[in-house]
Amino acid sequence: MNGRINIRNIAIIAHVDHGKTTLVDAMLKQSGIFRENERVVERVMDSNELERERGITILAKNTSVRYGPVKINIVDTPGHSDFGSEVERVLKMVDGVLLLVDAFEGPMPQTRFVLRKALELNLQPIVVINKIDRPDARVAEVVDEVLELFIDLGAEDEQIDFPVIYTCARTGQATLDMNEPGRDLRPLFETIVTNVPAPEGDENSPLQLLVNNTEYDSYQGRMVVGRVHSGRICAGQPVALIRHDGSITPAAVGRLYVFEGLKRTEVPAAGCGEIVTFAGLEDVNIGETVACRENPVQLPPIAVDEPTLKMTFMVNDSPFAGREGKYLTSRQLRARLFKEMERNVGLRVEETDLPDVFNVCGRGELHLSILIETMRREGYELQVSKPEVIYKRENGQLLEPVELLMVDIPEDKMGPVMEMLGPRKGEMLNMSGHGAGQIRLEFKVPARGLLGFRSQLLTETRGHAVMHHLFMGYEPYKGDIQRRFQGVLIAFESGVASTYGMHAAQERGTLFIIPGMDVYEGMIVGQSSREQDIEVNVCKKKHLTNMRSSTAEIALRLEEPHILSLEEAMEFLDDDELLEVTPQSLRLRKKLLTRKERQRGEKFSRLA
Repeated sequence: MNGRINIRNIAIIAHVDHGKTTLVDAMLKQSGIFRENERVVERVMDSNELERERGITILAKNTSVRYGPVKINIVDTPGHSDFGSEVERVLKMVDGVLLLVDAFEGPMPQTRFVLRKALELNLQPIVVINKIDRPDARVAEVVDEVLELFIDLGAEDEQIDFPVIYTCARTGQATLDMNEPGRDLRPLFETIVTNVPAPEGDENSPLQLLVNNTEYDSYQGRMVVGRVHSGRICAGQPVALIRHDGSITPAAVGRLYVFEGLKRTEVPAAGCGEIVTFAGLEDVNIGETVACRENPVQLPPIAVDEPTLKMTFMVNDSPFAGREGKYLTSRQLRARLFKEMERNVGLRVEETDLPDVFNVCGRGELHLSILIETMRREGYELQVSKPEVIYKRENGQLLEPVELLMVDIPEDKMGPVMEMLGPRKGEMLNMSGHGAGQIRLEFKVPARGLLGFRSQLLTETRGHAVMHHLFMGYEPYKGDIQRRFQGVLIAFESGVASTYGMHAAQERGTLFIIPGMDVYEGMIVGQSSREQDIEVNVCKKKHLTNMRSSTAEIALRLEEPHILSLEEAMEFLDDDELLEVTPQSLRLRKKLLTRKERQRGEKFSRLA
C-alpha cells in the first residue's frame, strides 16, 4: 500500500455561516491561482444563483490549491442540516476534515452532525477556530466546548489529539498561537500537509472509483465525480459499472479531468488518490462503482440518513393554470422530479395512485423549498400540500422524528419562547448565557412542532432570534399538536383586487395581497383575526353616485400587506389548503374552491 505523497484530500465542514466558503476564498487567493489584476467575486465557490442570493452553500463543490509540491484537493460542503446528504456523500472522497467553528457561537447542531459523520469514517480532524477578530470572541471557551463535543461523540484518542488553528478567514490570516497574530494562511497549509494523511491505495491494483457526484455538461453530457480508490483511470479506458444491486454494465471512460483551482484540467490519466471528473457514462447514479472490466470489485455504496419530511407535488389545476409556466403536464413534472432524485441523494420521490400526484420526501423544509424554487425558475407550474413528517412503526408503536432545537434570543424573551414551545411538545435540555443580554436555549422538539415555528419566533422576538435545529432520531409519538390558531380570509369571487374591497377586508385580519392583483374564488388572500375562516370580497368596487359628503373624497388607507416568502407560505399551509407555485407567483388556495364544495366536504367529514 503506497500512498500518494503529493496529494491531500480534505473537506471543510461546519455549521451554517461559520465561514467555510470565505476560508476557501482566502486559500484560493493565497495559493496564486488568480492573476494580480483578476477581479474575483466574494464566495467564489457559491456559484449557484440561489446560493448567492441566500448566502448559503447548497451543493458540495470541488477545487484544489497547491502548496509547494503538494496538491490539496478541497471540498466545500453545505452547513445547513437540510443538506446533510451532500456532506455525507463527499466525506467518502477525503482523508481529513477542517472543522470550522465560530469563535463566539462555538459548536452548533450542524457542527455535531458533520463531526459525527467524519469520526464514523475515521477521518483526521483539524479544528479551525474562525472569526477570532470578533469583539465578542471567546476563543478559550470555544476550544473547550469543541473538546467536550469530541469526547461526547466517542472520538478515538488520536482524533481527540487534534491540532487547533486560529483564523480570520475574511482577512486571510491564520496562527497557531493567539498571542502571535498571523500574517497569512501558511500555518493552515502547513498543518494540512503535516496532519492529513496522504491517500492510501495501490496503483498496480485493479481500478476502483466510487461515484460521489454527477454533473451535467452542455457539450459532453453526464459527468461523473469521484476519487480513485485503487488503480489508475485513463481517458478511453473500458470499465465496468457496478450497480447498486450488483449487476454489471460495460462502459468506457470519455474525456478525463482533474480539478486545478476553479477549473477542470484535461489529463490522459490519473492515479490512485486523485479526485477526478470524466464523461462517457450516461446512465450512472451516485453510489455506484466504476471498476476494472476484467476484475470488477464493488466498493461499499453511499448510505445517507433517511428523509424526515414529505410533501405532495401535483399538477397545477387552479383557474390561473398555464398563464406563466412552460412545463405544466404530469409527464413533465414526473420527469423533472425523478431527474432530481438521481443527483440529490437525500431526496425520495414516490408515485401515487393518481398519475398527476407525487409524494416527495426530503430532509427538511429548506431542502424541499430549494427544489420548489429551482423548479419554478426553470418554468414549472405545480401545486404542493403542507409539509408532513414521516412516521415509523416499530413493534406496534408509532414513532416520529425528533429534532434538537437551539435558539439564541434576548434574555427578556425567554418566557414567551418557552410558552410557544410548550404546546409544540418541546422539552428543555439546556440553558446557557454568553453575556450581552443574549441567552441560548436547547430543546428536544418533535419535527412537526417546528413547522411554522420560525416565523412565529421572529415575530415574537422582533427579528432578534437565531434558531438552528438538527435531526436527533425517532421517539414515541408525542400527541396532537395544533399548528395554527387562526383561520384564513378566502376570496368570495374572481376578479381584480381593489383598494375599496381590500379596505373593508383588512378589518377582518392581515392581507397577503396588493391592489391590482388577480384573484380567484377560493384563493386565500389573508389571515383571519378569528379562529374560523371568513369569506371576503376583495374585488368589490365603490358604486359611482352623484351623492357627495364631507368625507367621501378622503383617500382609503391600506395597512402594509404581509407578502409571504416561499418558506413562510409552506409553513402556513393547513390540511385543506394548497400552495400554487408558478414562475412569477405564489398563491395560497383552498383545495375545494367554491363554498358549496367546502360545505359538502365538511358535511362528509362529520359523517365519517
